[in-house]
Amino acid sequence: MSGWNTIQKIKQIEQEVDKLGFKFSKSKHGDFTDLHGALSLVPKNSDALPIYTRDAELFVGSIERLEDWLAGVRWAREYDRMLKVSDDKTRTKKEEHERGRQLISKLKKDHSNGTTK
Repeated sequence: MSGWNTIQKIKQIEQEVDKLGFKFSKSKHGDFTDLHGALSLVPKNSDALPIYTRDAELFVGSIERLEDWLAGVRWAREYDRMLKVSDDKTRTKKEEHERGRQLISKLKKDHSNGTTK
């Protein structure tokens, strides 16, 4: 891949991964998937994908394999939507619930350690 079309494709992929709650990162596990270095996707910030730790590598590979992986994520979300198992509103609500659960857990831990402010 090279040239203007590659730049446009990478920008489009970057927008999609951002919308899904990820950001690009260099893989922690070396350059085993690509001669030029493996990329990974991790949660983009403390609010995104709360079920995962902030350094969880949820995808590792090349940009070409990322396109395939993203197609699978899109398919799974669409399938869940068609079955009425999940939608964006439900996902957002469940993520908010998980953030609250984690906050309560942290506050309880801090309180038991005597570090409450």
